[in-house]
Amino acid sequence: MKQLLEGYIESNQQLFLDKVKEHFKPLTIPEQLKKSMLYSLEAGGKRLRPILLRASFETYSPNVEKTYSTQIALEMIHTYSLIHDDLPAMDDDSYRRGLLTNHKVFGEATAILAGDGLLTYSFEIIANDPLLSEVEKVYILRELARASGPSGMVAGQILDMEAENQSVNLEQLEKIHALKTGELLRFAVSAGAFLGNATEEQIQHLEQFAYYLGLIFQVQDDILDVTGDEGKLGKAVGSDESNHKSTYPKLLGLDGAIEMKKRYTEKAMELLKHANANTSRLAELTTYFSERDH
Repeated sequence: MKQLLEGYIESNQQLFLDKVKEHFKPLTIPEQLKKSMLYSLEAGGKRLRPILLRASFETYSPNVEKTYSTQIALEMIHTYSLIHDDLPAMDDDSYRRGLLTNHKVFGEATAILAGDGLLTYSFEIIANDPLLSEVEKVYILRELARASGPSGMVAGQILDMEAENQSVNLEQLEKIHALKTGELLRFAVSAGAFLGNATEEQIQHLEQFAYYLGLIFQVQDDILDVTGDEGKLGKAVGSDESNHKSTYPKLLGLDGAIEMKKRYTEKAMELLKHANANTSRLAELTTYFSERDH
């Protein structure tokens, strides 16, 4: 089962890169800007968000071509957030996915503009998708803007910054990560289900599922920052501690973080049952999120 899932992930990672090249090849923009945008977009990564979107869609419909543009747009927004996260004014990281961060290669100004370019081009890609109806475009654009904007990911990022050197409780920590990490995952799951013609009730259950999936992802991220292999992670272990971040192991201890991850996983799996998706790729990916080593 694990090998089949890894094969599914790898094949979709390659397909994603092929589709990215199709969108960037005809793009007439300054060459340095294009290089900077593609440097981070093509720099490896698990592509879990677009894969999650596809898996959600496939739970209810087989015509996956309909999701390609939305997958790319989603990963472009995720990548823009990483470029900006790594800047000296934010987390000041030198490596991402085993490579020098964007600003270390292209300079801070170009890195900022590359992030801006990825964010805005993502919406253009969706708006120009010939496979989406006008109603579907409006839904995707609205939900993606909400998930990535000031009431979603951006809100989570600033709350995360404000929590540095502070003592936060579990409720506050969950809110930070439900926004910073979870909102794009929520979009991936709900958008995939919507495009696949899931019922409104199924989408509601999946949005609740995605809330816990985002927390599972973040707990495991925090655990790996303590116990992970730098070679597999592609970045330094212990950066959360050195940056005085609020994390699950810091709040609950390592054993407590592992136990909390187990509780989140049980809740996520229960919600998949309500959405008639407990035997889908979504269930397999939930386990993968919980057990990943990078």
